[in-house]
Amino acid sequence: MKKNILALMLLAVIVLVTACGSNSSGNGNAANAGTNAGTNTKGEEAAGGDKLKVVLLIPGTLGDKSFFDAAGSGLQKVKDELGAETKVVEMGTDKTKWEPTFNDIAAEDWDIVISGGSEITEMFNATAEANPDKKFINYDTDIDEAPANMYNMSYATNEVSFLAGAVAALATKSDMPHANKDNVIGFLGGMDIPGINAFLVGYIQGAQYVDPDVKVAVSYAGDFVNPAKGKELSLIQYNSGVDVIFNVAGGTGLGIFDAAKEKNKYAIGVDSDQAMLLKDTDSEKANLIVTSAIKKIDMAILGAVKKLQEGTLQMGKRDVLGFVEDGVGIAENDIYKGVFPADLQAKVEEVKQKLINKEIKVDNAMGMETSEVEAIRNAVKP
Repeated sequence: MKKNILALMLLAVIVLVTACGSNSSGNGNAANAGTNAGTNTKGEEAAGGDKLKVVLLIPGTLGDKSFFDAAGSGLQKVKDELGAETKVVEMGTDKTKWEPTFNDIAAEDWDIVISGGSEITEMFNATAEANPDKKFINYDTDIDEAPANMYNMSYATNEVSFLAGAVAALATKSDMPHANKDNVIGFLGGMDIPGINAFLVGYIQGAQYVDPDVKVAVSYAGDFVNPAKGKELSLIQYNSGVDVIFNVAGGTGLGIFDAAKEKNKYAIGVDSDQAMLLKDTDSEKANLIVTSAIKKIDMAILGAVKKLQEGTLQMGKRDVLGFVEDGVGIAENDIYKGVFPADLQAKVEEVKQKLINKEIKVDNAMGMETSEVEAIRNAVKP
């Protein structure tokens, strides 16, 4: 009996010692695990919670080598230069899906939601109003109204198009190898709407500034994502005597470059430096793009996000970015310097400086009646 009791007591001691050892070891591991987990959690918060989260919603798809790709480039700069976590959402061309997508993304944990275009402004504003804890940026809209948590931008497209018109008028009268004797330049717009006609009016006035007798053939595709239609309309213009066409048609405008290559004529790009975007895949096309009228969307997005991060961005307003703000410009790349004669480059530079100094006033179709725009078009009709 005593032996049994002694054995039981010994067993109890062994169990107790083992349990204490296990608890000590477990507490130590738990303490270490807790420290490591805490460190990891804090590290994730520093890299995640404190890291700016920025999402870009494209009302269409990337790959237009123009408007949308410029925005995508801006988001990449936000990621690279500001260390933000970023995401691009391509909403496609079905407009019925845009508003639900805005609402779905706003419900997620993004700090800044970015999109662009006057077409999406109303629904984008509504999304911002419904999500006052988030910040929103519309990188290109002509509408002034903005909620208190929204920042809007637009660009002096009439001014940069004025310069593009000067380039076109100088090119068509030049000895450039693909210019002809007809004093006619072309314009292809995505749609007959004020935002596109702001480009048109500036283009016409810039061309007339250097040559009052210039004629301008104008076409509208009725679409921003139809390169085949863009090519068809451009071929009509080139066949009629036009030797340089200004692209203001988004993805549709890619068809201009196909037509230019087929007819060995010139083109002027829009929004992005389109010659540089094409040079690696089709240098023949790229070398026919004399220059591009650039909205510096990428830098505007980067600048706005940076100011928002610093707390210096004035929300609830729209800023118009022109030459003075470095929001617009023409592409002065190697192709421009190689195909466009130096004396003509000098003339364009003179015009640019006058625009910067406000010595030239350019009309804006955004404030015009439809009849006024029609009168301007008809005055230069070939």
